This record gives sequence, structure tokens and C-alpha cells, in this order.
Amino acid sequence: MAEQAALTSAEVDLWRSFYTMRRTLDRALDLQLERDSRVSSSEWEVLIALGDAPGRRLRIKDIAGKIAWEKSRVSHLVTRMEKRGLVVRTECDSDARGTWIGLTADGRRAVLEGMRGHVAAIRSYFINVLGEGDAEMLSTLSKRVVDAIGCAAYEEEPPLPASA
Repeated sequence: MAEQAALTSAEVDLWRSFYTMRRTLDRALDLQLERDSRVSSSEWEVLIALGDAPGRRLRIKDIAGKIAWEKSRVSHLVTRMEKRGLVVRTECDSDARGTWIGLTADGRRAVLEGMRGHVAAIRSYFINVLGEGDAEMLSTLSKRVVDAIGCAAYEEEPPLPASA
């Protein structure tokens, strides 16, 4: 493998600017979710995946695929969420070894409590600060970066797009 050249000063500045923006935005959205719905952003991802699923239930492997996490990490998070009453495990009729993870009334309530503030925060911190043409350009650039990473970010197959 050929040795890569060091980053230029401009490339370092670009990376630091992007990294700071991403981390700051993530933290601001995390704080909003914790304040409005008393769930972490990780729990939020699971709750949204379940809320979008048929019957509001998924298997651990399907949740992992949707949020691009390892199955073991999802399993540990689901165990904590189950103790808080946000999700419930039920037996899988078609696979004796498997279980369904379902959204509870408390889980749905957490999503409803957080959704209005979450959308407002996304709009305020992200959408509204983009200028004309920025959204399309950012979307294009984001897709290029994700495509460049490919399957390297996943332990298994990458999740299917939401439209599939």
C-alpha cells in the first residue's frame, strides 16, 4: 500500500471545521432529546426504527442493520431500554432462538414528547443555516462520503435504504 501524503494545512482546517460542526450538532441534538423526551440519541434511534417498522417491532439484527450498529451493542441497549419500559421483548413464533423487540406505550410517548423539539432543533441548527443550493450540494457530498466508505463501516451487510 502506498504511503499517503500528510494533510495540507487547508485540509486539516477543513477536517477540523467539519468535525467540530458534526460533534457540536450531535451534542445539541442529544441535549434536546434528553431534555424533551428523557432518552439518549442512541435510544432515540432504536425508538424511531421501531416506530417505522410494521407492527412497531423488529428483531435485534434488523435494528442493528437500520442504525448501523453491531448486534451485541444493540442487544445491550435494548436490555437497558426494556428495564425503563421503552421496549418489550416477545418470542418469535418462526424462530425459537429469536425474539421481537416491540415499542411500548412509554416508548411511543417518549417519541411524541421529543419529536416536536427534535424537528425544531434540526430546522434551527441545520436546515435554516443552509443557503440556497447548500442543501443539494451537502446531500451530494454526504452521499459521496458514504459511498467512499462503503461496507467498511459495517460488520455485516450495510442496511438497505429506507425506500427499499
